[in-house]
Amino acid sequence: MNSPLRTVPPSALPDIRGRYGAFGGRYVPETLVPALDRLQAGVDRYLHQADFQAEFNHELKTWVGRPTALSRAPSLSQRWGADVWLKREDLAHTGAHKINNAVGQTLLAKRLGAKRIIAETGAGQHGVASAAAAARLGMPCVVYMGAVDVERQAPNVGRMQLLGATVVPVTGGDQTLRAAIDEALRDWVSDPDGTYYSLGSAVGPHPYPYLVRELQAVIGREARAQMLQQAGGLPDVAVACVGGGSNAIGLFHPFLGDAAVKLIGVEAGGRGPGLGDNAASLTFGTPGVLQGSYTLILQDDYGQVRETHSVSAGLDYSGVGPEHSYLMKSGRVTYESATDDEALAALAECAKFEGILPAIESAHAFSGAKRYAGAHPGARILIGCSGRGDKDMPILQRTLLKNFE
Repeated sequence: MNSPLRTVPPSALPDIRGRYGAFGGRYVPETLVPALDRLQAGVDRYLHQADFQAEFNHELKTWVGRPTALSRAPSLSQRWGADVWLKREDLAHTGAHKINNAVGQTLLAKRLGAKRIIAETGAGQHGVASAAAAARLGMPCVVYMGAVDVERQAPNVGRMQLLGATVVPVTGGDQTLRAAIDEALRDWVSDPDGTYYSLGSAVGPHPYPYLVRELQAVIGREARAQMLQQAGGLPDVAVACVGGGSNAIGLFHPFLGDAAVKLIGVEAGGRGPGLGDNAASLTFGTPGVLQGSYTLILQDDYGQVRETHSVSAGLDYSGVGPEHSYLMKSGRVTYESATDDEALAALAECAKFEGILPAIESAHAFSGAKRYAGAHPGARILIGCSGRGDKDMPILQRTLLKNFE
């Protein structure tokens, strides 16, 4: 069994420039620099202040429903020949891990004197979380969402509207998450003092990757303590899906100092390895700048960022958070991919045998975990179940459920 002793010190990154080794930093127009400086000052002043943390933790406990459960998966354990545990972010209010970050950033926005919240969303979960947090804390909210994602995530669009948010479909660019982020940044530039941009993943210019990581690390802190208490030791491996990377960095970060715990991130392998057929930036990407950060991105030989493909809207992004790029290059975390078909098969298996319908994003992690179990019989595996699959029913109706007609 793995010892709980932390033999490797946790990463102290980013450095003062917002760098994770070679990655990260700020690559933004001059018009955004004052807003980012103001945000950085707010993060430095408030984020780890006792009264901010007290209010944040109060909301997490009494409204979000934390701590979320750690559930053993007995049927998957038997089928895979492993000891499988699930960190159940699907049980958090609004149905995914996104609410942790949304609540924290909205509390920060109020302290900074912002009058409105704007957000981007892909699968819709960050949009729903931002709308809910804004409603909870009495602020108007505008959510930018790619037109493609508006169509394939219609249930979440309706939820955002019921929660009082204005949903703006983005018809330019690739009409997915990347285009939504671009549009949100344009809005922020137009009113950097009165508007707070609540970025939904651990991407973008400094200090966003750090801020999101700190707010999402509650996932890994809880999971680590729960594993020690319920399983009697740390996992051999922790597995999480990776799009922009907030769920994964939230799970991984508290385990970075546990040298005996292997960490695996699973990206969207889509239809295959061809450029434009997947959204696996760490597996197939090269270094470049995307939306304010130097990281690994999917680009052609001329440096043009390419459109991506994934059956999962939440993983359908051309880049990844800079800390993930650093963790891959340093060797601390291993990254691989799962295809659309592999993810859908893993989703169906979990639903049928565990009574849990995970999000398609999360199903990529289940696929990677099953692969690991096949090569390591008896391993104790922790899977980040980042969200529930209710939002994916329109996609599942067109894919898995067509065989039930």
